[in-house]
Amino acid sequence: MSRRSATDSPSIAHSTPAETRIYAVGDVHGRADLLSETMERIDEDLWRRPVSYAVEIYLGDYVDRGPDSKEVIDLLATRLVRNNAVCLRGNHEELLERFLYDPAILSSWLKLGAMQTLASYGVSLRHDGTESNYDLHQRFCRAFPKAHALFLKCLKPWICCGDYLFVHAGIRPNVPLDRQTMRDLLWIRSEFLDSPRDHGKLIVHGHTPVPHPDVRSNRINIDTGAWRSGILTCVILEDTSIQFL
Repeated sequence: MSRRSATDSPSIAHSTPAETRIYAVGDVHGRADLLSETMERIDEDLWRRPVSYAVEIYLGDYVDRGPDSKEVIDLLATRLVRNNAVCLRGNHEELLERFLYDPAILSSWLKLGAMQTLASYGVSLRHDGTESNYDLHQRFCRAFPKAHALFLKCLKPWICCGDYLFVHAGIRPNVPLDRQTMRDLLWIRSEFLDSPRDHGKLIVHGHTPVPHPDVRSNRINIDTGAWRSGILTCVILEDTSIQFL
């Protein structure tokens, strides 16, 4: 296992609670192979370096684009129960959940990788024009496990730990946390990414793919486009240290 420090931000003074280590994992997007490998590396790291409190946080966008969305949710649901992992809601989970209730959003979802998710549950699109969105919706609802529906209900919009705030996309600057909208938490980009503002917490987020982890004075982006890059990023936060698994 290799580990590298975030040497481009030596002045960051944010800290985790005492005797606490946080493992935060970026956007998975159906790459169950990378997620399984990352979970094994987290377990190995904890075995090599025991700590009083270990917190696993997954930043959302578990489904779509990659080939194994169903298996990703299986892995995360097990981790949630066995390791008390924290799983955040991403915009792609929001779309999946909306489709379970409203077949009319299928066209919007398909533009963002729904076809791969449907296929992972054994539901393929029929291209002969004989099937309505409603019929496809019914087939998917029958194939979608109740345990996965429960998993979606367990997803959190954000979580704070020490001096860090974990959220899928980011927050709207100058707006108190308790007044943030779900749309901003799941979808915001430039207004958050371009802001130099100190948000009071160091924001750890995904949603906007970057070639490598982007560590700044007010935020850390760990979405490294796993579904196409083959790189799923896990940041380790402990005391004032920022490292990558």
